[in-house]
Amino acid sequence: MNYKHLSITTIYLIISSFIAPTQAWETPLTRSETNQNSFGCPQQHPGLAWQRTELFFGLSRPNGSLITPAEFKGFLETEVTPRFKSGFTVIPAAGQYQDATGNILQEEAQILMIFHPGNNLNHQAIEAIRTTYKIKFQQESVIRVDQQTCVSF
Repeated sequence: MNYKHLSITTIYLIISSFIAPTQAWETPLTRSETNQNSFGCPQQHPGLAWQRTELFFGLSRPNGSLITPAEFKGFLETEVTPRFKSGFTVIPAAGQYQDATGNILQEEAQILMIFHPGNNLNHQAIEAIRTTYKIKFQQESVIRVDQQTCVSF
């Protein structure tokens, strides 16, 4: 069993323990609702209360081969763009973690950042992206981090 990607799940659990729970999958809050809910944009901020979702994609396969830039770009074009046509950001990253045997491992990664109204349709689209990536590139996990945030355009 490849514990390399399993450790990414452990990292996610550590990260998630520091993030306050949110009402992640409800519709965006309107100005009048912000006074009644635990999260809303401050009066001085003209933005909308939206979700910020980050997905962490490892670029190493269990057999040691790497997911190429062309493969990752193709994945974005076929799986992400059709679901989030209004836009997203991809950030190259380098990760490090300790596997189950105590070895320190390093892996190149890509972070996908999406700002979206936190509704069920977007939740399902993000889960479809994660599932497809795991299957297509033999990954044990894709870390997902969600936060409520104020967004203005």
